Amino acid sequence: MAATEGKNVTFTVDEEHAAKRLDLVLTKLQPGLSRSRIQKLIKDGDVFVNGQTVKANFCPARGDEISLNIPEPKELEVKAEKIPFQVVYEDEDLMVVNKPQGMVVHPAAGNYEGTLVNALLYYCQDLSGINGVIRPGIVHRIDKDTSGLLLVAKNDFAHVGLARQIKDHSLTRIYYALVHGSVAEPAGVIDAPIGRHPVQRKKMAVVMKNSKPAVTHYRVLERFHDYSLMEARLETGRTHQIRVHMSYLGYPVVGDPLYGPRKGNFGLTGQALHAAVIGFHHPRTGEYLEFAAPLPDYFEDLLLTLRKEA
Repeated sequence: MAATEGKNVTFTVDEEHAAKRLDLVLTKLQPGLSRSRIQKLIKDGDVFVNGQTVKANFCPARGDEISLNIPEPKELEVKAEKIPFQVVYEDEDLMVVNKPQGMVVHPAAGNYEGTLVNALLYYCQDLSGINGVIRPGIVHRIDKDTSGLLLVAKNDFAHVGLARQIKDHSLTRIYYALVHGSVAEPAGVIDAPIGRHPVQRKKMAVVMKNSKPAVTHYRVLERFHDYSLMEARLETGRTHQIRVHMSYLGYPVVGDPLYGPRKGNFGLTGQALHAAVIGFHHPRTGEYLEFAAPLPDYFEDLLLTLRKEA
């Protein structure tokens, strides 16, 4: 039975779905809802088992009655804004844009203006609708204070093709990061799962429970006295992956307000992390395309200062 927005759905648990996590059961029974959406419905008290609210990890028994209250979607208008941004490549299916440091990718609570999406809506009327009104055209994201290259889908066909490459790890994503410390190994692989921090919920962390696999390939490009310029190639794309992995190694990204030290950040307001290279197979032609964006001025100036001191 597919779920419909603004409806109440009720069903009885059969033997196949008994004694399994409620969120997993509902994900299978309601294919129109993602697991994250179902978990939010449970958290918001819109899911009942035998008339009682429960947690996502509750395991219903055979014969239990599950009811879902699926609220009407809230109408939200994201307005187009004339905000300058750099288009590195564009065709009828997609764009590659160079996001500046300090720009949020898509609107969120308390921050519905000045985002890349606001700028995209002014620049281009045709964007993929797969991610809804809040994130039109957004296939993946980078953090507010991370600069660099980002893919934007102009239609659903391109969106599906690009998202598939992200899922199967065939997308090329290379970042440059300035980190604290002189990294000993010239190159290496960080294979450590990432999930929500067990205590500080705004942070991610390397944890074994409730985590997803995360792999980062790195190599040292340049060493300074107390800092290293790194190249990081993403195999997976978890939230804050490079920032978490470098901190986990003991070499946090310079300027990182969440995972780095407060000292030695050269007065930066965000992390010295830049998405420098992105490569992908065009979803329509199959041709491999790769683009590069130079380091922003503040990053180049910082490296120049370090080279002079060295």
